[in-house]
Amino acid sequence: MGDRSSIEWTQATWNPTTGCDRVSTGCDNCYAMALARRLKSMGQPKYQVDGDPRTSGPGFGVTVHPSALDIPRGWRAPRHVFVNSMSDLFHARIPLSFISQVFQVMADTPQHTYQVLTKRSRRLARIADRLPWPDNVWIGVSVENADALARIDDLRVIPAAVRFLSCEPLLGSLTGIDLDNISWVIAGGESGPRHRAVEPTWVTELRDACARDEVPFFFKQWGGRTPKSGGRLLDGALWDEMPLHEAKSA
Repeated sequence: MGDRSSIEWTQATWNPTTGCDRVSTGCDNCYAMALARRLKSMGQPKYQVDGDPRTSGPGFGVTVHPSALDIPRGWRAPRHVFVNSMSDLFHARIPLSFISQVFQVMADTPQHTYQVLTKRSRRLARIADRLPWPDNVWIGVSVENADALARIDDLRVIPAAVRFLSCEPLLGSLTGIDLDNISWVIAGGESGPRHRAVEPTWVTELRDACARDEVPFFFKQWGGRTPKSGGRLLDGALWDEMPLHEAKSA
């Protein structure tokens, strides 16, 4: 997990923390939890702490990695960086002091654009005023179905340059979604051996809501047994829209 990423909407991943716990239906087939199990069996040092078997799994216990904090400082070329592809930075077991250190690294490396995604929007909203919010930090929440729409209201109050939604895996209709003060929407179907199929109408209605409100829309995948099983075309086209906001050069 580092200088390159196969995720279509980013270029690199950085994991100063690892591990998590399931909190909603979007977590049921968590790719990160399955990957952590494999990495533990391979002897990867960052994945030797087990999580609660009721909500987590082998190698997926929440762990902070101070030694990983300085990794982005060594990346000379600007890039988009997905922060914590293997964790949730706003998990209750990650101390505010460590979250602050992560934000300080992001502030100190303005050449990069950081994309931080969480399902723990309540904690994000509670501690946002104790964190710096440099222009190169984008913050998003996962919204997999209508039950998760409340996370958007928590996100709206965050003083980030870009606020985005990750509607992946999209597990239900988001009819009537309010995109006020939202800068970007990512959508995609679930992948993996137990993937749940996405209905095309769920995707098109979300795309049309973005068009109506002039919010950039990125369609990542239809999903299937593998991420690329269903391809990425929506109505015969690729939807790779991104926010106009970019990080400043160092």
